[in-house]
Amino acid sequence: MKVMIVGAGKLGYKLAELMNHEDIDVTLVDVNLKTLERISDHLDVLTVAANGIQIGALKELDIQTYDLLVAATNSDETNTLICSLAKKLKCKKTIARIRNPEFTEQLDFVKNEMGIDHIINPDLTTAMEIERYLLKSYNFYADDFAKGKVSMVDFHIGNIEGFTGKKIMELEGLEGLLITAISREGDLIIPNGSTRLMKEDVIHVIGKAKNINKLGEKLKTNMDKKHTKKVMILGGGKIGYYLAHRLESSNVSVTIVEEDKTRCHYLSEKLNHAMIIHGDGTDINLLEEEDLALQDAFVGVTGYDEQNLLMALVAKQSGVNKTIAKISRPNYVHIIDKLDIDVALNPVNITASDILRFIRGGKVVSVSLLLGGQGEVTEIIVSEDLPIVGKPISKLGLPKGIIIGAIVHDGEVIIPKGDTIIYPKDRIVVFSLTSDMPALKKMLRPSKGGILSELWGSY
Repeated sequence: MKVMIVGAGKLGYKLAELMNHEDIDVTLVDVNLKTLERISDHLDVLTVAANGIQIGALKELDIQTYDLLVAATNSDETNTLICSLAKKLKCKKTIARIRNPEFTEQLDFVKNEMGIDHIINPDLTTAMEIERYLLKSYNFYADDFAKGKVSMVDFHIGNIEGFTGKKIMELEGLEGLLITAISREGDLIIPNGSTRLMKEDVIHVIGKAKNINKLGEKLKTNMDKKHTKKVMILGGGKIGYYLAHRLESSNVSVTIVEEDKTRCHYLSEKLNHAMIIHGDGTDINLLEEEDLALQDAFVGVTGYDEQNLLMALVAKQSGVNKTIAKISRPNYVHIIDKLDIDVALNPVNITASDILRFIRGGKVVSVSLLLGGQGEVTEIIVSEDLPIVGKPISKLGLPKGIIIGAIVHDGEVIIPKGDTIIYPKDRIVVFSLTSDMPALKKMLRPSKGGILSELWGSY
């Protein structure tokens, strides 16, 4: 599969990195030669110093031979035009990053008229992910799979007796649950029964919500069922706007603290009920005046990771139930688990997951990146022509870096064992280290062509 990425920013680099692991033929185009040189030192991709909006450059790169173009420059208009030009020059499919709220009401028109197959909006997608967490009654973060039948939760085990120092096979209270991955000192481990848990590990657990609740209570996780009614948002940028707009429609009281006065006027015009505070969100006196301690949740979504993390910590110490920070720097992923913050979200990873799901086609329902992309959770609808059908899991020859975490068969959630058999139309949730993605593709490649042959065979 050949993919051209136009724009070598954070999203462009992350996509190139992920596709590099998947043996996709990637061409990264940007006007900044120094940026491309740095990327060439780290990734095995073709880098081209050119302007993706120039027809001559696209023709010279034989755009008609590419299966996909992703336009990820900083300009919505440029991304739209690049996709339109690429499509007219016979590129098979195009994806455009479009972030401006003014475009949101006319995305279908833009897609149809400009020849864009898929539009991504990192800010809106991130806001939706934050909203999903805020509006759930429990206090831990969960990814949902199989239309909500299966949940995956991260638990920080700290130094809890009965867990630390024990092998997974020795643990009690895991009925109907499976530990699918362990985050340890910045590394991701796909465990087996003999893997021993260590102090400060973060375990990724999959299963039914009721079973996860029981485990959460055992791990002394905050299981407070308090509903979110009041939210303070630090930062009135695009994510802050999208989030406030969505929360307003759910009758949540929203306070936005924004330092830019012009932006405050814009927000007050666009939002119906949110309270807009013009001021420095890092001023604890200001936050206390605005009743920080009485908020149910605090969300830091400024353009500065340090501000978001610091003020989320301050909010937690002030007694706020749920605290969320937006982060952009990949190296911060490794310290999040050591901080008293409920959730840290990276818009780049969320968007990259969305693009990977699109690339892999209709049978891949969702993709979530673990620990900044070291691992991946993929939900797949099994077709009858896959080589995994009709065989016990123990006979599939899965490498150590791949684990099937859950199977939904005829609407019932199964936490699989070695003798569990996969049937057509099952939904399976697979955990994989990035290094084992080629083996996962082989496992999911149709044995005799068929509906997934184009999806996996072209990689």
